[in-house]
Amino acid sequence: MVTRKSIIAAAIFCLVLPPLGAASAWPMFRGNQSLTGVSQVELPARLKAAWSFKTGGPVKSSAAIVDGKVFVGSNDEHVYALDLKSGQRIWAFKTGGAVESSPLVLENRVFVGSSDGSLHALGLDGKPLWKYETGDKILGSPNYFKDSAGTRIIIGGYDYKLHCLDAGTGKSNWVYETGSYINGSPAVFDGKTVFGGCDALLHVIALTSGAKVKEVEAGAYIAASVAISGNRAYVGHYENEFLCIDLERGTNLWTYRDKNFPYFSSPAVTEDRIVFGGRDKTVHCLNRADGKAVWKFPTRGKVDSSPAVCEDKVVVGSDDGRLYMISLKTGKEIWSYEIGPPIGSSPAVVDGTIVVGADDGNVYAFSGEGKK
Repeated sequence: MVTRKSIIAAAIFCLVLPPLGAASAWPMFRGNQSLTGVSQVELPARLKAAWSFKTGGPVKSSAAIVDGKVFVGSNDEHVYALDLKSGQRIWAFKTGGAVESSPLVLENRVFVGSSDGSLHALGLDGKPLWKYETGDKILGSPNYFKDSAGTRIIIGGYDYKLHCLDAGTGKSNWVYETGSYINGSPAVFDGKTVFGGCDALLHVIALTSGAKVKEVEAGAYIAASVAISGNRAYVGHYENEFLCIDLERGTNLWTYRDKNFPYFSSPAVTEDRIVFGGRDKTVHCLNRADGKAVWKFPTRGKVDSSPAVCEDKVVVGSDDGRLYMISLKTGKEIWSYEIGPPIGSSPAVVDGTIVVGADDGNVYAFSGEGKK
């Protein structure tokens, strides 16, 4: 039965879901709660290196960018805040392990996981607010939702569990246990969270209670994060398949299979296309309706980096050491920049600037020049 209370609760969940990317902010991994990797930024056809910032270890973390500041982790066990224009360090916070998790910047706080097995909450000044300890390392990134009690943070880890915490205090709200590691980030939509794991299942969980809504067999373990759009989940897995799953029915609508290489890259989802990288050294673009290939873009290294779609352009890194800009329509290269070392970090895009990390320990920024 539909009640006034249920209508209000549903409205709260709907209101907190942001549009598919904003030009002035990229506050979390993949840019938004549904993890679609889409921005409204229109990038020029040519970019130039703006700055680089050296950390003490490989940068697998993907940046969050809010209010002219870049927040990013490093395997040197630190979380950094950098000035977006200059790349100068504002502050650094040391955790007890490598930080591959991408920060979530929300309500004047920075939330980030660490291989020390903790989710850290920091102020925008880098001062610690609270720490929530799990049973093992956290490689995925946090997401959030709001309910009648306030703002909640959700995070998965290698302790086989998805944790839901109060954003203000770090107090546990609920814990959901799975059958294996949770490597990616949980997506949020319509009062539910969806995530895959190394138990080869796609989990659909109610946000308010942490109760299981359904499980969908994926066929192999999932290292990537799931993107959600139109009540459908899109994700690739380790046994070389990319899936489109109807979340209402819990059934697989189509499967894409190309070469015998796994998918670790998380997909970008537009109105009619899906774009993701593969360990077959290829960026794939599919028709969203039926999963048929639209184009394939070859690189010289595996593509674990998750692409960002900016209007008619795709930006993605490769283990061949290059950052690529590709035409969404044709799959042709528009621009590329050779950094040198592998790029496993996923690009973040705001106001004509791209920020991405690399295995040489640097965070790089590229800004626009020339015609769009």
